Amino acid sequence: MLQIQNLNISMRKDLRELLRDFTFSLNPGDKAAVIGEEGNGKSTLLKLIYDETMVEGYAEWSGTIRKNGMVLGYLSQELSAEDKGKTAYEFCCEEAAFLDSSPKELADAAAQLRFPLELFYSDRAMGALSGGEKVKLRMALLTLRRSDCYLLDEPSNDLDIETLEWLEDFIRKCSQPVLYISHDETLLENTANVILHMEQLRRKTLPRWTVARVGYRRYVEERLQSFSHQEQVARKEREEEKKQQERFRKIQQKVEHQLNSISRGDPHGGRLLKKKMKSVKSMEHRFEREHREMMELPDTEEAILVGFGENTGVPAGKTVLDLSLPRLTVEEGEAERILAEGLRLSVRGPEHLCITGKNGTGKTTLLRKLARELLPRTDLRAAYMPQDYGETVEQGQTPVEFLAKTWEKAELTRVKTYLGSMKYTPEECDHSIRELSGGQKAKLFFLKMILDGSNVLLLDEPTRNFSPLSGPVIRDILRSFRGCIISVSHDRKYISEVCDTLYELTPQGLREREGFFGNGQEEKN
Repeated sequence: MLQIQNLNISMRKDLRELLRDFTFSLNPGDKAAVIGEEGNGKSTLLKLIYDETMVEGYAEWSGTIRKNGMVLGYLSQELSAEDKGKTAYEFCCEEAAFLDSSPKELADAAAQLRFPLELFYSDRAMGALSGGEKVKLRMALLTLRRSDCYLLDEPSNDLDIETLEWLEDFIRKCSQPVLYISHDETLLENTANVILHMEQLRRKTLPRWTVARVGYRRYVEERLQSFSHQEQVARKEREEEKKQQERFRKIQQKVEHQLNSISRGDPHGGRLLKKKMKSVKSMEHRFEREHREMMELPDTEEAILVGFGENTGVPAGKTVLDLSLPRLTVEEGEAERILAEGLRLSVRGPEHLCITGKNGTGKTTLLRKLARELLPRTDLRAAYMPQDYGETVEQGQTPVEFLAKTWEKAELTRVKTYLGSMKYTPEECDHSIRELSGGQKAKLFFLKMILDGSNVLLLDEPTRNFSPLSGPVIRDILRSFRGCIISVSHDRKYISEVCDTLYELTPQGLREREGFFGNGQEEKN
């Protein structure tokens, strides 16, 4: 059993508290999902549990973490720069369980996660693997380790839909407890039986945590119902208080007027009025006491994101893209590997299109190619949001430097106002982008697209780093976007709610699909 008692975590740079007096037990059978808005310290908590040296450079902590001799299996959200430079085989050889496993055990692990056995021994650099291939390989190594407890930081990131279904099945049936962070609402709904919610209230000055031993959907429903009831009671009490205060002011004014105008020759009347004034003061103290005991209005951390403007539409008949590509290839050393052949894609008007398919088929490679074609166009205002944010962003910049163009006073005011609306604190506006969470970086891309008035969005896994509570807000904004969206995603809610056209990328090209890509779906003729 993993036990945490009275844990406090704060950031060294701005002294912001992430957790205060946190107590929690991870019991056998627990599938505990850690949720919360971007930058609330979810990844820091998992790192601290696994190995405190991983956070000592940027965070301070106190309290007790008892692992009781457990072997922990940890999946980080991102690979280090050093690990990205290793070949897949070199990376695997650093895991003792890989070296100790029999060929059959390795074959079974590869088959479970639906990747070729040869990937274990590949000389391809880890950084050159697709996002899904990286996650699959690392998850396979964790299963070989036979851990007593799994700590998974965004395990669903970049997985194809088939492997997402495997991951759901793995978490549900795993005999060991699992503590995991995920932004995939479908995965949370299908797997979690414990919810750990980390929040930052009052402009990130007050940390709050909640542990609920229920499923995700029930937690969200009960939370909303509780807040709704609390708000109704609080507002009713305030309305009644307002009426009481009005009556009190009238009585007080009347007594004060009588006291000021009473004749000095009427001592009996003066004594009566003084008694009345004493009663008035007693009433005032009672109202003050009742005010302190009133139910508070709900203090919640809302997911805020500004929307696109009215001028971001694309005319219905306008040709956004007319692609005919004999071969889609990727460079591997001095050679080229063919990913797909015979690709054709036509996009017109305000179409919302999604490309899905198995990991490693070349979806990100294709989207990069489309970006190179569309970004220079002067008849469109195209924007590209990569899967790896470092691909197009200087990580040493601050958010303001990333968003500002002219550095005029009015523009800077607008930029800082928008950042504030998305819960960036003044301190975070001065942090380098490298120091921000994945979700905070994703919000920066969305904000830049909004400020630039982009009307064609090329999005590679756009929802992968947003919290599950932010997810519905993001999907609603993209669903109502009047421009064109060309995206790559495996997010099942995003696909079903935002996209009106769906393609699967295969070695034989792009195949249009009817409805949601998944079980029981038919190919479009």
